[in-house]
Amino acid sequence: MYFQQFYLTCLSHASYMIGSEGVAAVVDPQRDVAIYIEEAERQDLRIEYILETHLHADFVSGHRELAERTGAKIYLGAQAGATFPHQPVVDGDEIHFGRCILRVLETPGHTVESITILVTDLEKSKQPFAALTGDALFIGDVGRPDLSGDLTPQQLAGMLYDSLHQKLLTLADDVEVYPAHGAGSLCGRQMRPERVSTIGKERATNYALRAGSKDEFIRLLTSELPERPAYFAKDAEINRTGAHALGELPPLAALTPDALLAEQAKGATVLDTRPPQQFGAGHVPGAVHIALAGQFASWAGTILGLDEEIVIVSEDPQQGEEARMRLARVGIENVKGWLAGGMDAWLQAGRPTESVHQISVDDLSKSIDDFQVVDVRRQPEFDGGHIPKARLKPLHKLTSMLGDLDPDRPIAVQCKGGYRSSIGTSLLQKAGLKDVWNVIGGFDAWETCGLPKESVDPPHASAAAPLSA
Repeated sequence: MYFQQFYLTCLSHASYMIGSEGVAAVVDPQRDVAIYIEEAERQDLRIEYILETHLHADFVSGHRELAERTGAKIYLGAQAGATFPHQPVVDGDEIHFGRCILRVLETPGHTVESITILVTDLEKSKQPFAALTGDALFIGDVGRPDLSGDLTPQQLAGMLYDSLHQKLLTLADDVEVYPAHGAGSLCGRQMRPERVSTIGKERATNYALRAGSKDEFIRLLTSELPERPAYFAKDAEINRTGAHALGELPPLAALTPDALLAEQAKGATVLDTRPPQQFGAGHVPGAVHIALAGQFASWAGTILGLDEEIVIVSEDPQQGEEARMRLARVGIENVKGWLAGGMDAWLQAGRPTESVHQISVDDLSKSIDDFQVVDVRRQPEFDGGHIPKARLKPLHKLTSMLGDLDPDRPIAVQCKGGYRSSIGTSLLQKAGLKDVWNVIGGFDAWETCGLPKESVDPPHASAAAPLSA
C-alpha cells in the first residue's frame, strides 16, 4: 500500500494520498492540485476518490478542480451542506479499493461536519493503522471550536469532547495520528512540530485530552481563544461551493512604474514580498510588506482580506508568480499584476522610495528611553516575556491601536524573530507614521543577548503558538 503525506509549510497544511492496486484517494487537497496528479502518475495510480475531513476555513481546497481533472468522486461529511457534486458520508461508511479500507468516523466539534478517516492496510492487518483526524485532533492540541455561525464555541467544544472521548480515544494506542495541520496554524493553539503521532502519545501528552471533565475541557478550549481571522468564514463558503480551477485566473500582468502608480491611486494595495532587509533598504511608498517566506498567505489573508486589489513587488517574475499562487491558496485572486523589473525598474524611473531603519537589540537597549517600543506578538507570547516598557499591539490588531503613539517620537517595532515586525513597520508607515524602526532579530535576539525583560505573572496557561517568527 502507498501512503504519502504532503506538507505545505506556508499554510502548515497536511494532505494525503493513499494508493492500492492502481487506485488512489486524496484527502484534504491543497488548491494547486498538480502535485497529486503528477505523484499519481509516478506511482502508476489513478485518483478515484477525494475526501475532505471538513470545510476548511484557513485555505481554499482544490477538491473541485481535482475531481474535474481526474473524474474522481468527492466525499464529505453529510452535515456540510456542500453545493458541488459530492457523496455525503456518515459514521461507519467505508470506501474499499485494492487492499485498502477507508472508514468514516463522524467527529464534530471543530466544525459540525468534521470527519476522521481510519485507514486499514489489509496486507498487514484487519485493524486500522492510521487516523486522518482533520482538525479534530492535532499533535499536541485539538481544533478550535469557534467556526460555526449557528453554534456557540461552548456547544462545539462539548461536541468535540464527545468525539474525542467516544470515538478517537477508543482506538488502539498504536494507531498513528495524521492531522490536517501542524504547528503555526491558527486552527489550534499548542501544536507540536511533529508531523505524525499516535493515539497513545496524544492520550499521554496532549494538554486538551488531559482535562478532568467535559466542563473543564469546554472551559479550557473556549477561554482566551485567539481571534478568528475574518477571511476564515469566506474560505469556508468558497469550499462549500467549490473553488474554480486555478487555470481560469488571467495571466499575471507586467506593470510599469506608471501603471503601478495608477493602480495604487485607484485603491490597490502594493504588496512587497521581498525579504525584510530589501524592503527596509527601499520600497514603494505606502507598500505593505509581507515577505514570501514564513506564513505569507495566512498573514496576507489576515491583514488584507480576500477582496483587496493587489499589485505585487517581488525579486523576479518567478517570485511574483509564487506570491500569486500562495495568495490564491487562501482565496486572494484580485491581483492586478507585478512590478516588471522590480525595484530596479522603479529606481531607474526616478520614482521616490521609503525606507525602514534597522536597529540591533544592543543599540535599542542603550537608547530604550528614546523609543516607543511596539511588540506585535500575541498576548501569551508577550505575557511570557517582553522588553521593558514595550506596548503590546498584536499585528492583526495593530492598525486599530495607534491612538497612543506619538508621531514625533521614534517607534521600534519588535516581534519574535523579525518577520512580523517588518510587516508591522510597513503598516505604521502606511498609516502615516514616519520615524519607524525594525528591531533586528526581535525578542529572540533580546533574550540571546541576556538583556533585561519583564513578564506577566502568571503567564496564560493556554499559550497560542505564533503564526511565524
